[in-house]
Amino acid sequence: MAARKLIVVFGATGGQGGSVVRALLQDASFQVRAVTRNPQKPAGEELSRLGAQVVKADLSQQGELEAALQGAYGCFFVTNFMEHFSKDVEVQQGKIAVDLAKQLGLKHFVYSGLENVNKLTGGKLKVLHFDSKGEVEEYLKDSRVPFTSVRMPAYFENFLTFFKPHSEAAGGAYPLNIPVGDVPMDGMSVADLGPVVVSVLKAPKDYLGKTIGLSSDRLTIQQYSEVMSKVLGKPFRDGKMSAEVYAKLGFPGAEEFADMFRFYMMKPDRDIVLTRRLNPAVRSFEQWLSENKEAFEDL
Repeated sequence: MAARKLIVVFGATGGQGGSVVRALLQDASFQVRAVTRNPQKPAGEELSRLGAQVVKADLSQQGELEAALQGAYGCFFVTNFMEHFSKDVEVQQGKIAVDLAKQLGLKHFVYSGLENVNKLTGGKLKVLHFDSKGEVEEYLKDSRVPFTSVRMPAYFENFLTFFKPHSEAAGGAYPLNIPVGDVPMDGMSVADLGPVVVSVLKAPKDYLGKTIGLSSDRLTIQQYSEVMSKVLGKPFRDGKMSAEVYAKLGFPGAEEFADMFRFYMMKPDRDIVLTRRLNPAVRSFEQWLSENKEAFEDL
């Protein structure tokens, strides 16, 4: 029996990487090397118990990345803009990884990418955490490294944090202040990404050279509100906030996120049918919410 090919998963204790590691271990078709900055943390130790080889690497340290990629057939590479809020750092991290993949002869580089919004809109919109990944996608395509890029939509998990309403407005309903008007917004649980990546890695002939937009549900904010009201038993409504008002909310990144929502209103390419083919167990918003009701008990 041939030895199983090695997949290196970056960001292994984060949302995306953690989902990919667990799915790969459950599938058992590949050996798994999980990369994290601190293997001694409980999350890293848990992955080791589950059967992954856990190694330390900082995405900005070329030598550590090279060591992590030694002997690999392929990798799942994801960066975290929110760690440093620097487009330049994220682009540099991506380019280093692509260069190493080419040098080491990786056969499948699965990248967690996004659109270069600034380039697509001729400079009208600036969404740094999209634009940086878009630049790396372009570099990856030009490198001739065998790749697949997967683009996540809005995370359902954002409803636990970023999108979560914190107070009732007049009329007693919780407003969802997500400024996309009446345009349906794609969403998906980050926890459902892992099986998608496993499917991609197991069928390289079908997915090499492809950029795949993922989504498991596409709802207007009013529809998201209706699902939340139904599942949680509390009234929610579309807050009807405009992107212009959102941009002036004053928190760090408000203007950038307003541009992100403006981009969502342009209906970026996300494919629900293909997503379900890649992960038949992917959950709809209502299914995901039903499994996470306890997180909203404080409302």
